[in-house]
Order: sequence, then C-alpha cells, then structure tokens
Amino acid sequence: MDKRRKAAEVVAELENGMTIGIGGWGARRKPMALVREILRSPLEDLTLVSYGGPDVGLLCAAGKVRKLVFGFVSLDLIPLDPHFRAARQRGDIEVMEVDEGMLQWGLRAAMYRLPFLPIRAGLACDVERLNPELRTVDSPYDDGERLLAMPALKLDAALVHADQADERGNAQVLGPDPYFDELFCGAAERRYLSCERVVESSEMLEAGCVHSMHLHRALVDAVVEAPYGAHPTSCVPAYGIDLEHLKVYAGAKDEGSWQAYRKNFVDVDDAAYLEAVGGSGRIDSIAAPVF
Repeated sequence: MDKRRKAAEVVAELENGMTIGIGGWGARRKPMALVREILRSPLEDLTLVSYGGPDVGLLCAAGKVRKLVFGFVSLDLIPLDPHFRAARQRGDIEVMEVDEGMLQWGLRAAMYRLPFLPIRAGLACDVERLNPELRTVDSPYDDGERLLAMPALKLDAALVHADQADERGNAQVLGPDPYFDELFCGAAERRYLSCERVVESSEMLEAGCVHSMHLHRALVDAVVEAPYGAHPTSCVPAYGIDLEHLKVYAGAKDEGSWQAYRKNFVDVDDAAYLEAVGGSGRIDSIAAPVF
C-alpha cells in the first residue's frame, strides 16, 4: 500500500480536542514540518504528550494547547523553552508533569492496551503531590511493594520523524538513538510519519543494519516526505541542532517579535522556510551535537 501523503492532508485528518503525541526528544528529531502545518491550521484545544522541545513551545505560543503531559520541555542547548515557560506561568495550559520514565511507561501501557503499568519512579516526591489523580498499587506477591500505577497515555494521533522510509511506512532511524517514537506510534489510533526521504525498501537495507528500521509499516498510517522536516531540531547524521535559529525563536518573546517570527518561519511554504533559514547547504553543515 502506498501511504505517501502531503503534510496538509495529514493535518486535515486531525480534529479539535485531540490528544496528540509528538515523538523525538527535546531539540532532536522532532516532526517540525508537521508541527508548522498544525500552526497554519485552525486546530485548537489540543492535549499534547511529548518529551518537549520547540514543538511544544510553538504550539503553546500559537494558543493551540489546552493540556500538556510532559517529562520536560527543553531546547537542549537552551535549557528551557521560553514560550512554554510563558504559557505555564500565565496559567494558559493545564499540565501533567511526570518523570521521564513515567511518560515512557504510560505510552507502553497504551501500546500494550493495559490500563496502567506499575513503576517506582514518581514515588515519594512532588510528582504525587502535583498529580493527585495518580494512584498506587501493592504488589500481589510476597514482597508487597507499593508502586505507582502510571495510567496509559492513549493518543488519538502520533507525529514522528525519521531519516527515511518506504512508501508503505517502514521507517529507518540512522542516528544513534531512536528515542521512543515506536511507543508513540503504538499508543496512538492514527500514526503519521514524516521523513527526510522516501526510498525503496532495498535502499534502507543498504544504508545500515536492519535493526535501524525502528518503525514497521503496521505502526504507520501515512508517510510525508519532508526534507529538513526536523529543522531546527537535529536529524543526525544529516544535520545537527540549529542553535542560531533556536536563539531567534527563543528571542521572539513579545507579541511583535513573535508575529515577525511567525511571518518569516511559520506562515510560509516549505521552500520559503528553507530559504529563510539559510538553505540546504547551511543546514547540511550543522554538526551533530555531542552530549
């Protein structure tokens, strides 16, 4: 089955009030082309689930977010996304802040079609105090250990980005870390993948080990070819985090500068965006981050 779609077609399938999971990690391999398409759409009242980066910040700045479930929201090289910070300090969004492992466990529970999974993370700390809806369970075995019951994070849709994919939705991650994109897709009713290139299946086998194919076609409903579609986040080994652009983004804090940023980098098509950020040669030259 040929699952290739345009970004606008994918976003047209999303609805107000949906719970949307966004893959990637901070400022690394985020599906930013799809996020910008959401920004240009009338979608609103969204619940986001994310290891957040500029995906969360942009959607908060645009007033698209009702609730955020997150482990962190960081630009990596800039520790805290200022647009997320402003939205949270104003009380514009409802939040469920959990430990990074708890977020992963909630996605796994949804993927396994379980109501919850037990975990030690989150116990005896402010996670319980700030999320009074969380419950604990006692082990039914002789140890009788008290554990936190992390509820399933069921998603209406998941958005992820990979290096390359075939037309059926098999996707390959060539960087050193797959993060948890397969969990986001497994937890979702609809799964949308953007990628740097759509290639023949045989080319993916030539590019690297078969174990780098972290998403198989059963976890993907649509494929969007989006060159530089993770920018300004990284898509290693193709390009690193664009710190220069993130500084421009993070600096657009007042209404005037935010509208100027949006005019130059959001309310434009992909070709104009690529030109505005310096072109393909500049992005290709950005080195991979070292952590």
